Amino acid sequence: MKFKGSDNYVATQDLMLAVNAAITLKRPLLVKGEPGTGKTMLAEEVAQSLGLPLLQWHIKSTTKAQQGLYEYDAVSRLRDSQLSDVDGGERVKDIQNYIVKGVLWQAFTADQPVALLIDEIDKADIEFPNDLLREIDRMEFYCYETRELIRAKHRPVVFITSNNEKELPDAFLRRCFFHYIKFPDAETMKHIVAVHFPGLKQELLTAAMKTFYDVRNLPGLKKKPSTSELLDWLKLLVAEDIPLEALQSKDDKVAVPPLVGALLKNEQDVTLFEKLVFMQRNNR
Repeated sequence: MKFKGSDNYVATQDLMLAVNAAITLKRPLLVKGEPGTGKTMLAEEVAQSLGLPLLQWHIKSTTKAQQGLYEYDAVSRLRDSQLSDVDGGERVKDIQNYIVKGVLWQAFTADQPVALLIDEIDKADIEFPNDLLREIDRMEFYCYETRELIRAKHRPVVFITSNNEKELPDAFLRRCFFHYIKFPDAETMKHIVAVHFPGLKQELLTAAMKTFYDVRNLPGLKKKPSTSELLDWLKLLVAEDIPLEALQSKDDKVAVPPLVGALLKNEQDVTLFEKLVFMQRNNR
């Protein structure tokens, strides 16, 4: 299996190399990068490109590693045992009826190879990655309730994303192939925009890109606008039919762009940007 990019996702050469290296080594691909740089979409596009079903496990702060393996629904079994006269208690006797299979169990027992996305692993408790070390390394786990060893029929192609909110344990990192998605330069960004807006006028794109990078490069921003926010902003500019003149300043200085709320997402950044524009106007 080789990933060679797709029509819907602009993958740099080093990113394609990282995906294929992880597949060759049979290790999870740990992808880090700013929010909005396409980490989750990468897993979706690779799965589609390779013709693999994609199982997704979106991690929250309350997620436990056990949930990815299975959960035993003891409450339902207790309730059914109290109502056992309905079917003679046959359902209660089979504990399999109360095992809820997690995404890892589903991936391991699938009849064909699958892609598995563990999304935003850094949101969970610090022990979460350590709790998955054995399962990801050996591709097996033990279900104590049913007394069976669940082994992977086919090794899934595993993608793990992180926004760098927490450091991951060294033992976990050792089991992964790592790639950091750098923020796209202007040329790569043009290719990304072309995928989503193939008919966009070149003049509008040039003006919008200049404004976007002016905003993004402003020192002191709490949250820099991402690729996904640029795409949202362009969608609004087209939908609202914003004229080209609204994006261009006569003296080539930074100006507050229309619909700036698509790019800046907190009041401190908006205030900082407005101060910069005010200072530049007064320095004419």
